[in-house]
This record gives sequence, structure tokens and C-alpha cells, in this order.
Amino acid sequence: MPLHIETPLIESRRLGLASQRSVWLKLEALQPPGSFKIRGIGAACEEHQRAGARRLLSSSGGNAGLAVAYAGRQLSLPVTVVVPQSTSPRARELLRQEGAEVIVHGPSWQEANSLALSLLAAGDAFIHPFDDPLLWQGHATLVDEIARSRLLPDAIVLAVGGGGLLAGVIEGLRRNGLDDIPVIAVETAGADSLHRSLRAGRIVALAEISSVATSLGAKRVCEQAFTCSLAHPVDSVVVSDAAALNACERFLDDHRLLVEPACGATLALAYERSPALTGHSRVLFIVCGGATASLADIRAWSRRLRRTGGEPRRQTDLP
Repeated sequence: MPLHIETPLIESRRLGLASQRSVWLKLEALQPPGSFKIRGIGAACEEHQRAGARRLLSSSGGNAGLAVAYAGRQLSLPVTVVVPQSTSPRARELLRQEGAEVIVHGPSWQEANSLALSLLAAGDAFIHPFDDPLLWQGHATLVDEIARSRLLPDAIVLAVGGGGLLAGVIEGLRRNGLDDIPVIAVETAGADSLHRSLRAGRIVALAEISSVATSLGAKRVCEQAFTCSLAHPVDSVVVSDAAALNACERFLDDHRLLVEPACGATLALAYERSPALTGHSRVLFIVCGGATASLADIRAWSRRLRRTGGEPRRQTDLP
């Protein structure tokens, strides 16, 4: 039995009026651990349990680890999650509430991931947060549900961190014969590794993550996401932290759902009437969710940005 639920697909009149088009929302924020991550991670954890795994080991800035911890509790398997120092106290506490052992290491996910890999022992299964075919197959079930609804949008808008959701959605579109539906892939400035990679024509690793959307905090996208973006119609869009945070607060008012800035980045396209939506009369937004940021966090980040001029510190390694 899958560990994820089939989430609602609803029309948003408020976002539709804001963006002057028909807007539909796939509410992945309602998944039990709070984000889409449980689709692919749940499928991977079940597969490893069938193969005899005795412990689940993961590295994550928050939501992927939370999905592993939830899956481990459901499957009665112990879980260890290595998180970077940027992971919030709230995220660490949520992991512990699910019964996971939490290890904090390094300034970003890359360093946490290296330590996690070094801890692997006999009987362990390593659950990557985004770079694993099992995850992409699981995330593709999101599109299976959309296809069954017979709602065919002109475009799908989603957030990109390491690229697992992007790879999964494109796989889902292909297996449902919907290859002609374009994907609008959104990142925040300072966590825009896909955008920079597509501009350079090769995968570019960021020197650091300088965005408040730390759940987008992979310094480079996975090879599969980059390859998919070249083969499928993908429009890469970058928004500011300020726009993402503003969208989080407006979405809470409009739909009574609190999401992380990584998710707010996608919603910002509707609230700001982004040119990326031009030509698309019916747009589906994947509300990917995120359980590791509180409203107080979002408001504190917004105040900090206003004090510093409204924009995050930009990096200088743009090709």
C-alpha cells in the first residue's frame, strides 16, 4: 500500500483573478509529512524494505528527511537523517518527532550528504533526496492522478531544488502521453542551479546557497533533471526571495495553507502575473508544500529582506 495519499486538484479563483487566467492547484502540501517528497521516497523505502533493508539512512535539508522518517515509522524501520547546519530547529524537531536519529553536519546539503554516505553499513539503505529513479517513478504518480482527472493544463508550474520533482513530473507526462504539456520550472535567486546550468549548456554547481528557500538548497541539479529539461519543453524562471515570501503569506490568506518559500516561488508567478505564464490560459501549479518553516520564520525572513533592500545576496559565479 503506498505511503502517500491522492491529493486534491482544485481550481483557485483567487490565484486565477490575480493572474488573469484559469489556475488549478495540486495540493501536495496535504501529504502526511507535508510535501510531495513522500511519493518517491515512500516508494523507495518500501522497495528497500522488500529487499531486506534494516535501517534507512538519508541526507536532507528537511522535507526529504522528514519523508524518510515518516516512511520509516510506517514501515517499522529505524531512520538516521544527516542534515546541514542551515536546517531549522523546527525541521530537526519534526524529524525527531517521527523517531529519526538526527545528525547535523556541514554548511549545505552536499557536506551532509558526504557524511551520510560514509555512515552506510551492512543492512542500510541510502535514500537520496532527489537523484534516484525510484523517486522519479514515485513522483510521477502525481501526473497519473492529473491524467485520471482529465484536466489537461496548458502548462505545469513546479519548484526545482535538486530536480527530483521535475524529473518525476516529466516522466509522468511521458508515460501518460502528455509530452506536449510544457513545464515551468521555478527557482529562487541564490538557489538557481538549473537556470544557470541551462544558460551554460552544462551542469553548473553553485558556490553556495544564498536564498532563504533552503529546501531548494542543492548546489547542483541532478543529471536526470538537466537532461529532461533539454528533451522536454521546460521554461526556467527565477524569482526573488521577496516574491516567494510574499506569495507564502498571500497563499495562506487565500487558501489557509502555509507553505515554504520553495513552494511560494512557484505561486509568485501567479501573484505577480509573470510573463512566463503568457500564452497559457489554464495553468496547473504543484503546491509542493513543505513542513519545516513556520509563519514566524516567513515573516522574520521578510523583515530581514526589507532591512537589506528586499533582495538576497547574489552570487558571482554566473557563467
